[in-house]
Amino acid sequence: MAKPMSHTQVQLPSNSQQSPITPLAMTSTLSSTAASSRLLYSTTTAAAAKLPLSSASSLSCSLSSSSSLKCLRFSPLISQRRSSVNATKRGYSTAATPKCAASDSDQLKSAREDIKEILKSTFCHPILVRLGWHDAGTYNKNIEEWPQRGGANGSLRFEVELKHAANAGLVNALKLIQPIKDKYSGVTYADLFQLASATAIEEAGGPKLPMKYGRVDVSGPEQCPEEGRLPNAGPPSPAEHLRNVFYRMGLNDKEIVALSGAHTLGRSRPERSGWGKPETKYTKDGPGAPGGQSWTAQWLKFDNSYFKDIKERRDEDLLVLPTDAVLFEYPSFKVYAEKYAEDQEAFFKDYAEAHAKLSNLGAKFDPSEGIVLDDGATSEKFVAAKYS
Repeated sequence: MAKPMSHTQVQLPSNSQQSPITPLAMTSTLSSTAASSRLLYSTTTAAAAKLPLSSASSLSCSLSSSSSLKCLRFSPLISQRRSSVNATKRGYSTAATPKCAASDSDQLKSAREDIKEILKSTFCHPILVRLGWHDAGTYNKNIEEWPQRGGANGSLRFEVELKHAANAGLVNALKLIQPIKDKYSGVTYADLFQLASATAIEEAGGPKLPMKYGRVDVSGPEQCPEEGRLPNAGPPSPAEHLRNVFYRMGLNDKEIVALSGAHTLGRSRPERSGWGKPETKYTKDGPGAPGGQSWTAQWLKFDNSYFKDIKERRDEDLLVLPTDAVLFEYPSFKVYAEKYAEDQEAFFKDYAEAHAKLSNLGAKFDPSEGIVLDDGATSEKFVAAKYS
């Protein structure tokens, strides 16, 4: 049995560099195998750009040679990887993409089915959740003008925002879903990011989310928010930091704790983020490239294990960050963390509401009331692989 962790024990970073990865920054990066996979391009694109994979929470998405990553025409992305081939030769353009109109409901439904297929073949639920969260999580309720206020507006597709430290590795999520964007021109990036995030939660066994669509995209990189709006993993005062960041978005203590529960998905790699162990009994066999440290034993299953495991601290192979530990230490957080550890149904209810609220932050909808994809269809829930 693993040595018990004390109540105050927190997993410290393996190096002095701290990467921003708490509630909004939980998730995944592609495996080293997947990241080196050859990608087929359209006639206007030569080779895939790969950013350094330094995201804190890494789900290694295993991509096969039959991957659907055939077309990466999101022009704002320029490779940061050291290479003898420059960005121009790689086929990327720095020109802003045209402003998209409102999304088409039928195309949204079809795109959702395509996202499900990607999830089945790559197990990239965490990185898609992170993609939606990070596009929405820049919202500032104190700024009225759109898009200066940030939020869910598709700005994360541009290089200037992808280069923010908190977004390291998210280029891989864009590579996964860009073929879907190419296929469905009637779906905005802002909607696609949130659709992918919500679908990943539901397919991992999470609650049905009350989502709406119709978000309008920003038109150029000059409309991206400044860096520094997303939270860090190990700030000096974790509770104060979380409150400052999430209160700026208009979220409350209950929503902070509920959203933190999405750390039930994903894992962290020390060589990329400075946090976690190189390998544990839960991650040594993958799926995808082995390694990293997860918050939960079944890190591809959405449930309330995150709260149970933090509360019990019985397994030192499970990750606990300062911003995780504080949920059971700060009084106004603890009341909700204790509740969610005991009652998964209550967690699912509050999480569904908080996730939907987060996904709407800062968005401009067309039509103004949004588009609801409530067709009454039920999907088969994702069953976590028996790797634990």
